Amino acid sequence: MVDTICPGLYAKLQIGQDERYPISDLKQIENRYKGNTLSITVLDPKTALIVVDLQKGIVAMPTGQPIAHVLQQAGALADAFRRHALPVVLVNVTGGAPGRTEQTRSFGERPADWADLAPELNRQAGDHLVTKRTWGAFTNTGLDDYLKQQGVTQVVLAGVATSIGVESTARQAYELGYNVSLALDAMTDLNIDAHGNSIARIFPRLGETGSTQDILALLDKARA
Repeated sequence: MVDTICPGLYAKLQIGQDERYPISDLKQIENRYKGNTLSITVLDPKTALIVVDLQKGIVAMPTGQPIAHVLQQAGALADAFRRHALPVVLVNVTGGAPGRTEQTRSFGERPADWADLAPELNRQAGDHLVTKRTWGAFTNTGLDDYLKQQGVTQVVLAGVATSIGVESTARQAYELGYNVSLALDAMTDLNIDAHGNSIARIFPRLGETGSTQDILALLDKARA
């Protein structure tokens, strides 16, 4: 059920009453998980995990899904990828693109540890750290070069915010030719409407979606 993947999504979107998110869009997601139907079909032999913006300053903000659950799932994915000797990319953000926008977000005076990774990710020496200054993790960071050097052909994405850092990184990865998988229960957004739009309408066009457990099972099966 979609409420397992994205707790509270139906209630918060007021299914059937909000014309921006027709019931058919989210029902499609729900039906995908009935009977443990698996959407993520395969993980390539060289798949990397990319965890986006799970850092102290951002996880302290109010989110649509409980951030503790997202951190737990992202941490489980990171542990599993390390255990299978697959690349783990941890992304933080320290700024934004300079262009003018109608809507701006002011964070005020940021504490010194604002960009520090959440401790639940248990960063290890072998992890690859990417510090970005735009929404997407590939822009001016050398991430594409790093992944190609590692022989990576597929990426699994998790993090925050679903509609900003995660979606932008997924779009970039797709355009660069990577197979893209998205762990829906390991991501959240500051705006529940934006989260719903991404998972219902955008992600199925960029790659395959599933749960953390789906991905862990595929990792173990491929390397059994």
